[in-house]
Amino acid sequence: MMVPGCRSAAKFGPDQTPTAASAFAPSAQWKPTTFTDAPELQAGAGPMDAEIASEFSATDSGLKYRVLRNSEAKKPTASDTVTVNYRGWLDGGKVFDSSYERGEPTTFPLRNVIAGWTEGMQLIGQGGMIELWVPSRLGYGEAGSPGSIPAHSDLHFVVELVDVE
Repeated sequence: MMVPGCRSAAKFGPDQTPTAASAFAPSAQWKPTTFTDAPELQAGAGPMDAEIASEFSATDSGLKYRVLRNSEAKKPTASDTVTVNYRGWLDGGKVFDSSYERGEPTTFPLRNVIAGWTEGMQLIGQGGMIELWVPSRLGYGEAGSPGSIPAHSDLHFVVELVDVE
């Protein structure tokens, strides 16, 4: 399936993209290894599809993503409100936020989040799961988010789209 605005032939090698295997088991010694690994999901996460892409695709903006659980259900628009479960981490594997750890999904309007989320959530349907690699310019940029996200940080997320309103 071709998503408008995406290049289907985009490929990123191990030297360009962190492994997803460390997504839910961060470590101070985290190092990229391979792309064939799927994220180890935290308790409470739903299942992934049996076969997921081993490499990320990219949109024209530079957002990198791979669908972990496909859904043909309703896809959100930039003006919708979504309910999600997610975990976010930095390049080194340090988790900076997780609805799983809080024990409940989070609801917010897509117009009030970072550009990488607004774009990425529109790539999956309700019930789907996606892994996002958000470049700094689509995240918090040079400002960062004091106390949790340093300036110029790429961000990584696994997100389950629970509901679309």
